[in-house]
Amino acid sequence: MGTVLVTGGSGFIASHCILQLLAAGHQVRTTVRTPGRESAVRAMLKQGGADEAGDRLAFVAADLQADAGWPQAAAGCDHVLHVASPFPVGVPRHEDELIVPARDGALRVLRAARNAGVRRVVLTSSYAAIGYGHPPQATPFDETNWTDATAAGLSAYVRSKTLAERAAWDFMAREGGGLELAVVNPVAVFGPVLGPDYAASIVLVQRLLAGTVPGCPRIQLGLVDVRDVADLHLRAMTDPAARGERFLAAAGNFLSVREIARVLKRRLGARARRVPTWQLPDWLVRLAGLADPTVRQVLPELGKAKNGTSAKARRLLGWAPRSNEDAVVATAESLLALGLVT
Repeated sequence: MGTVLVTGGSGFIASHCILQLLAAGHQVRTTVRTPGRESAVRAMLKQGGADEAGDRLAFVAADLQADAGWPQAAAGCDHVLHVASPFPVGVPRHEDELIVPARDGALRVLRAARNAGVRRVVLTSSYAAIGYGHPPQATPFDETNWTDATAAGLSAYVRSKTLAERAAWDFMAREGGGLELAVVNPVAVFGPVLGPDYAASIVLVQRLLAGTVPGCPRIQLGLVDVRDVADLHLRAMTDPAARGERFLAAAGNFLSVREIARVLKRRLGARARRVPTWQLPDWLVRLAGLADPTVRQVLPELGKAKNGTSAKARRLLGWAPRSNEDAVVATAESLLALGLVT
């Protein structure tokens, strides 16, 4: 087993990648923005079952917006999983707060990996870099599609993921040298939460369980379990078929928010008593968007039918994810178990 660098070790996807790498016998090095974050990461990994990581897990302080630390982080590594990227729940004051660290951070990691003689980098991109800025289409989106980053109404997050992935592929074409790149493009990532630091996509389930939303907006989204996203990263890291490829990660057909709410009601019973299943009319969601910038971000997606396919990952890499329903339930069970629903 080799040494693998995982960037952003405190993140939701990154922590599950570390768990699976350790379970597979790898030496793991991970980055945190400040050394003080190490204890929080180790606590999350313990929650995930990695009680005795010991000296097989090392930490390096490095920030996406600074050069310091990245050469040391990549030195001696065989592979890199570049998972770190900003994804706030709220709305940034300016889109560059997301775009600059996402794009420049990816380039810093790729440059450090190339200089250190790393074999392959797996970049965590997003469905956000695939399925936005397009007119409605009947066929599911796949890896041949690219989001139009110049389209009106795109959120800062969508633009940041698109521009960061484009920059990564451009870097590889210009100056990648012997380095290889593979990209994973997850839809909304659900699954077991390991602590209070979790993905923004988890907030939807948390708010449904808490009953803090009055109903369900007419929005469709793809789902995938974080454990399957981590599994796909490990497959893309070593499989020769993944070199130079991108992989859309989705558990199945996209679901509406109302369908997610009904899954919670059906599978959790009394524990989902506060989950609303009323379909919010579009006009009411738009009205809420006048006062709430977070709601305003989803307005362009109201009523849009969309879908995506992970057939490529299943065919080339043998990836077999859990179902949509199991991903939703695993999210809810972990939030309830950790007391994160109030």
